[in-house]
Amino acid sequence: MIVIVDYGIGNLHSVSKALEKLGFKNQISQDPDLVEKAHALILPGVGSFGEAMEQMEKNNFIEAICNSVQKGKPILGICLGLQLLFEKSQESTKKKGLSLIKGEVRKLPPTNKVPHMGWNKILFTKKKALSGLIPDGRFFYFAHSYYVIPESKECIVGISNYNVVIPVIINQDNIWGVQFHPEKSSKWGIHFLETWAKRVIP
Repeated sequence: MIVIVDYGIGNLHSVSKALEKLGFKNQISQDPDLVEKAHALILPGVGSFGEAMEQMEKNNFIEAICNSVQKGKPILGICLGLQLLFEKSQESTKKKGLSLIKGEVRKLPPTNKVPHMGWNKILFTKKKALSGLIPDGRFFYFAHSYYVIPESKECIVGISNYNVVIPVIINQDNIWGVQFHPEKSSKWGIHFLETWAKRVIP
């Protein structure tokens, strides 16, 4: 079972419906105990870094998620969900992230149109099982004002150029994160989501 973590903020139902159409059982849950029992986790998100972390604290999700990931459970962070995997964000400087990946989240430069909403192409810096069948230069859908800067470039799998090079696919062991919305990214986004789900469900 894939559990989509419902921490009171985020884009939940479109992710759930995309998985259902692909034939993968999933459950949207506010229960931290179910998070620890799941085969895999998805951390979606649209909104504020600080508010999201506050909600996770209130719902006792932080310990449940971190324990699960440290035990090797697969997790996929989507958009804000990717950013929450990091240590801190310029959006909410007083709130710590989940700190599962070392690095920070920065605001897009003022020279760009912010928020960045629309389709951008992705180039791969590494070919891995989840991305190896997606050709370079395919377009994915984005909606964000901040982007991640990992401490180590080794975890960067894909990048996009929005007048600044943005890491948009991150992988560190059992942790995957994407800045785009795979459930809204047509053929290639759904392909990415399907490939991830096939690999994590026993």
